[in-house]
Amino acid sequence: MRSMRVVARWVVVLGMLGCSRDSGPITLPPVVVMSPYQLPGVVVRGAERGWWKLASQPVRYDEPLPVGVTMYCLSGTTRRGRYVRPGIVAADPRFFPLARYIELYVGERYLGRFLVDDTGKRIRGARIDVWSASCSEARRFGLQHGTAVLVRRESPSTAIRQAGQTAAAAAR
Repeated sequence: MRSMRVVARWVVVLGMLGCSRDSGPITLPPVVVMSPYQLPGVVVRGAERGWWKLASQPVRYDEPLPVGVTMYCLSGTTRRGRYVRPGIVAADPRFFPLARYIELYVGERYLGRFLVDDTGKRIRGARIDVWSASCSEARRFGLQHGTAVLVRRESPSTAIRQAGQTAAAAAR
């Protein structure tokens, strides 16, 4: 009986503060993010199913490639012998050579610039596997369709922030 009184008091207090379940979702004003980096637009061309089976050479620089995107959360080292960390992806080396950077888009959302540093038994063809520290996030992500662009290495004077990297680390 006492717990019912305590709950009733909280309901009355919350009601006085304007908190109610009928108010609907909280809406916030839109945020516009401006970036000093100007990236060229990417046009995704449609491809026939299974076209990648006939590919005999890696993707060319700045050429958009439709890919399947998944996430993984394993710990340990990559194919190149480095520890996994944010900003690492696994890819088929026939398409994306190791130690190269790609820019990854899922739909119209830009995921970031990633280092191709790993391969995998199940990563064959036009597929990118992004490393995540959270296994639950990797499971929630599932398989999504996106676009990968193999990008040239920038000169050291150009500071581009890699996916998963803090702003302080990018400034070094």
